[in-house]
Amino acid sequence: MSVELHLPDLPEVPISLGPAPAGAPRVPWHLRLRDALSSYLPLLLMALLASATWWLVKNAPRPQTTPEARVVSSEPDYTMSQFALERFDASGRLKLRIEGARLRHFPDTDRIEIDDAQIRAYAPDGRVTLATAKRALGNGDGSEVQLLGGAEVTAQDVSGVPLIMRSEFLHAFLVTERVQSHLPVLVRQGTTELRAAGLLYDHVAGRLDLKGPTRAVLQPRAQPRPVAAKPAAKPAAVAR
Repeated sequence: MSVELHLPDLPEVPISLGPAPAGAPRVPWHLRLRDALSSYLPLLLMALLASATWWLVKNAPRPQTTPEARVVSSEPDYTMSQFALERFDASGRLKLRIEGARLRHFPDTDRIEIDDAQIRAYAPDGRVTLATAKRALGNGDGSEVQLLGGAEVTAQDVSGVPLIMRSEFLHAFLVTERVQSHLPVLVRQGTTELRAAGLLYDHVAGRLDLKGPTRAVLQPRAQPRPVAAKPAAKPAAVAR
């Protein structure tokens, strides 16, 4: 009986028998350079990427430091002399006029200081409230003003007779039409004169509250003089 053995094909393995003969052709330099670049190309790319990252980190803008809060000066940032300011509402109606010898604006509190102040506030119904003083301190929009030295506020009452308030200090709220004071005041309306240690006047509520001891002087209204009767004319004589 015969047996056949089949062996798998084995790969060919080159066998070196020593150095190449001297006459073997050399690989061209550009081919050798190409082979070297293909071998070191990943390393070169990694080096280039690392260099670019370092350059970006070095030249990236640094976060700005938080600036220190600017200290607002307590000195006036602007002044006006012999001025007149007018404020209008959205419909163009005049609602406030401020006049004075000199005005100073303080930016730290947004307050104004006026010498020889004259202020007129116009109500929607046409009434005018007049406020005067040697010096006035008010907010930026003029809706609130403190009158110092020879202060006087004249408001029109519902009866049409002016209500005059005088004191060395009056705090006037021109929008809400209120006046208050903690110093002695003089209130005069028509022939009536009131003196008190303070007051609180609310025009919208139609209320005047006097504080502390109060003294009132009521002057009688002048009575109209009676018209003197003319003597009756004598009858004319009739001739007969």
